[in-house]
Amino acid sequence: MPEICRFFGIVIQMHWDDHSPPHFHASYGEHQAKLTITDLRVTDGDLPPRALGLVIEWGARHRSELIADWDRARAHIPLLRIDPLR
Repeated sequence: MPEICRFFGIVIQMHWDDHSPPHFHASYGEHQAKLTITDLRVTDGDLPPRALGLVIEWGARHRSELIADWDRARAHIPLLRIDPLR
């Protein structure tokens, strides 16, 4: 699963052949969650509240880039890195 971003110990990844709706995976330590891109809703797993807040903030800032990477993944084109939170 390609890594598209890493910040504050949080790793953001996207699968090449994942199913709809468009989403990404976030992990922090032993915690993992899947979030939809459109509304940044957790659909599977969980993250600690602070980590989840950071992921949602990051996702809101980079929604268009996430959609572009989702489209690239569907076309089996290498994904682009997305800037981390700073």
